[in-house]
Amino acid sequence: MTEAAIASEFPASLEWLNLSDPLRMTQLRGKVCALAFVNLGSAWSQQCLADLGHLRARHRERLTVVAVNVPRFDAERDARRASKRVHRQQVEFPVAHDPDWTLWQHYGIEAWPTVVLIDGEGRVRERIVGEGGIRALDASVSALADELTPQAVNGDPVRLRRSGEPPLPLRFPVGLALSGNYLYVADSGHHRVLECDTSGRILRQFGSGSPGFIDGPMELAAFTRPHGLHVERDVLYVADTGNHSVRRIELRTGDIATICGAGRPGTTVAGPLADPRAIALDQPRDIVLAGDKLFIACAGDNRIWRLDLGRSSVELLAGSGRLAVIDGIGAMASFAEPVSLACVQQTLYVCDAAGSAIRSVHTRTGAVSTLVGQDPWQFGCVDGPRTDARMQNPQALALEPDAPVLWIADAGNDSLRRLRLGGGELTTCELPQRLHAPAGLAIGNDAVWIADTDSHAVLRLDPASGAVRHVPIGE
Repeated sequence: MTEAAIASEFPASLEWLNLSDPLRMTQLRGKVCALAFVNLGSAWSQQCLADLGHLRARHRERLTVVAVNVPRFDAERDARRASKRVHRQQVEFPVAHDPDWTLWQHYGIEAWPTVVLIDGEGRVRERIVGEGGIRALDASVSALADELTPQAVNGDPVRLRRSGEPPLPLRFPVGLALSGNYLYVADSGHHRVLECDTSGRILRQFGSGSPGFIDGPMELAAFTRPHGLHVERDVLYVADTGNHSVRRIELRTGDIATICGAGRPGTTVAGPLADPRAIALDQPRDIVLAGDKLFIACAGDNRIWRLDLGRSSVELLAGSGRLAVIDGIGAMASFAEPVSLACVQQTLYVCDAAGSAIRSVHTRTGAVSTLVGQDPWQFGCVDGPRTDARMQNPQALALEPDAPVLWIADAGNDSLRRLRLGGGELTTCELPQRLHAPAGLAIGNDAVWIADTDSHAVLRLDPASGAVRHVPIGE
């Protein structure tokens, strides 16, 4: 494809997730178009979409953004699952689903995310590969926008279909935490954290419910897509993913403060934590506290960070930054989107979503070992010995307090799995109902609590009887 080739037409095989009628290239003429090839489940692609949303607002009538979702996992070929991701991320521009990689191949795309820039005459002018290039992308869009010539108003404008999720008390719940008879829920789609009793009655809401990055009293403070939760005595720690930060809720007062994070993605620099908002994080998904060490799983940079609350400093525990499943010590090891953590004694267990893997990290040495999983392209649904077992895009894990067992929310397989530690096998828990992309787990009160994310629900499993019941939060 030459540098100034005419952009390929959208093939009929594309499924438009939020348009009433298929989009045509002629509808994009007269504006710069950023055609983004993404995977809606990928942390890097999610950040790319957020960046494009900012650029669209900045350039207004001069820029059109179109996203094409290309699946990595088998489960992601389902257009309904992709639609859930569009609603979850509140994408405000056209999104197509390319289940067979047709348009991907037309454009010769090789990696997620890739943004193809098309000028006002419909010619391909540039492509930007990888995440983190918003400044370069902004400069390129500005240059192409300056070339635009006035044209007649398009008589066939692009109209989004305003359909979404049902108005339920929860919207894409993810992280869960238990403390006695209190259940905490990260209600990510409503940008808030809920304190409930175990019967589902809401006692308090932390955060205004509107996206933002504001500390202070619980009614005025704001989160953006909060994810992982960890409760320790009178403090609830929150991985505030959309704000690229870790927040702390003082449960006695309800006051919310930022421990670490700048509100935007960036490169984390190890060292003293003089100003909490001066050290950047990149999509922290989960946190866990062990003693005075807070471990942070960042899906955006594929690293595990250790925040020493006593010495007020941040240091790398493990991860090279490369998206891969590689064992080793510290920066010699690699993770593939770490999204969930559990800790016991000096062992940290890590759920690697893109790697379909479960890893362990020694909290003192940083030595990383893989318990289940091979590499980002080896996935499936296979029980048995760890060397043979397969998962698909797992999203959460929880450790049984009285047994060497990890429970795993295997989101790509819509199932609940159990891994017996110490060389045991991976098994699938037989449930009376199918799960819907579960992305949160907690164990306590003789039950396994499941955030059944795509059904906007929290479930309670009785492991002894196998019974599952809906927890009517806010109903």
